[in-house]
Amino acid sequence: MKLKKTFIVHNTGSESLLVPTGGAGFSGLVRGNETMGAILSLLKEDITEEAVVSAMAAKYDAPEERIARDVKKVLSELRNIGALDE
Repeated sequence: MKLKKTFIVHNTGSESLLVPTGGAGFSGLVRGNETMGAILSLLKEDITEEAVVSAMAAKYDAPEERIARDVKKVLSELRNIGALDE
């Protein structure tokens, strides 16, 4: 899976923004924290959910079960707005 090219990621430092372009089929702005920004950054390239969880576990000191749950939640929200190519 990978983030569709019709979405642009912008990091302000304290938060991450996911901005749709005209062809995205979604109008709005998605705001998230640093963790969501890290996930979005990984989704710039084709990657599996398991690989996202592994990369996040290597970056953050948290139980892998919690990381997996958080990644699943973010990916679910991205699917709901049509932001992922799968």
